[in-house]
Amino acid sequence: MKNWILFTLTAVIVFLLAMLAYSIMDRKTEAKFAYQPKVQLEGIEPRDSIWGLNYPRQYQSYMKTRDTTFRSMYNTSGFIDALDDQPELVILWAGYGFSKDYNQPRGHAWAITDVHNTLRIGSPMEPGDGPQPSTCWTCKSTDVPRLMSEMGVMEYYSQKLSDMGSEVINPIGCADCHNPQTMNLTITRPALIEAFEAMGKDINQASHQEMRSLVCAQCHVEYYFDKTKPGNEKASYLTFPWKDGLTVENMESYFDKIDFTDWVHPISKARMLKAQHPDYELYEMSVHAKRGVSCADCHMPYKNEGGQKFTDHHIGSPLANIENSCFVCHREKQADLMTDVYDRQRKIKEGASKVQKMIAMAHIEAGKAWELGATGEQMKEILRGIRHAQWRWDFVVASHGGAFHAPIESSRIITSATGIIQETRIQLTRLLASLGHNKPVDMPDFTSKSALQAYIGLDIPAEKAAKSKFLEEVVPNWIREGKAREAKKDVKTVSSR
Repeated sequence: MKNWILFTLTAVIVFLLAMLAYSIMDRKTEAKFAYQPKVQLEGIEPRDSIWGLNYPRQYQSYMKTRDTTFRSMYNTSGFIDALDDQPELVILWAGYGFSKDYNQPRGHAWAITDVHNTLRIGSPMEPGDGPQPSTCWTCKSTDVPRLMSEMGVMEYYSQKLSDMGSEVINPIGCADCHNPQTMNLTITRPALIEAFEAMGKDINQASHQEMRSLVCAQCHVEYYFDKTKPGNEKASYLTFPWKDGLTVENMESYFDKIDFTDWVHPISKARMLKAQHPDYELYEMSVHAKRGVSCADCHMPYKNEGGQKFTDHHIGSPLANIENSCFVCHREKQADLMTDVYDRQRKIKEGASKVQKMIAMAHIEAGKAWELGATGEQMKEILRGIRHAQWRWDFVVASHGGAFHAPIESSRIITSATGIIQETRIQLTRLLASLGHNKPVDMPDFTSKSALQAYIGLDIPAEKAAKSKFLEEVVPNWIREGKAREAKKDVKTVSSR
């Protein structure tokens, strides 16, 4: 009887070992042929679906950036109207497109759609008549490096956004970050290369780990449009203000020295700066960066599927994928990790919310001073204070992850903005008193987005009507023309060996 039991156990063990060996061999065979190319990628191929024929797992994971269901305490992959959530922003950005429309960004797959939909890009924006330059497309599409190669960089920057509408139809994707022949990470936007050169650095010396952040830094950065480039005054040349360094003070000083302004505020008359999204700059000041962690380590962690290890291209919040993103290094409980993130975000948001209300009030108080006859000399330092305070506040809140990436630096910047605007409002109080106004300045209803938009003179119903016409009449033609052009492209199949 014992012999039969021993025989049965031995047979079961042998069977299980055989199954394990078969599984290992199967996985090795799959790995051997997993990345056998099916099509030949030639030149700059903007269509992710073509890349996906060779790299199906990466492509399928990237397509998940269309998923808008994730939501954390403050952020989401879906839709949040920031102006409705924080109406005083309408005053801060009066006279600038952001006072019309400002929503939280969705995943990369939505990049083109969201540009089409926003009220910020002009009205009615019919072909050849849009006020925005083609430079606005630069970080939105894999068609951009193709166009830069075909037209030349300066010529591309010299067009209008609407001129490129039917050419820019593919959202952010593979060709933005990868060399199609080697699949190595590569820089496709000249602005980043030029920013390194301005700092006396050679981006070609970057390591592979550094490149896993630098491909993100092509777009997730602070930038401005330089309209003074010699040789073509029509160009809105994309430039990163990094020459003096990456801190908020470095860039503030840079902009002041070249006397740059994004727009003049219609109420305060301050020459304003609009921070874009200085994610890379704040990340560089984080503990993660100091320890060699890249953007991709957290936002594009490795995953295993079918026995294959690959980079997950479902780019998004690490909080949506804590097991693969955070647990590689951290051993805390998931609830504790999330609490830590939310605590940092909450503290930064509390300070930012208070200072933005003070800046909004300062704009209106400055407007009152002008109304009462203040001179330019009397207002000079006050307007400088408003400019610097709002720039510093915006540097933090415009960063997609600054409150967590670099909470100490973010807190320092918000504190400095608070100090600047408090001193500025004291100066305003003294000036108003000298002009005979010894009581608080009347303020609008800071709780209503629509009321504040009306207060600054916006006709949002008319803007929406023009946008609706644009979406119905112009965009379909752009898409149809672009798809027709792409359908003519030949895709060469790689012969099997």
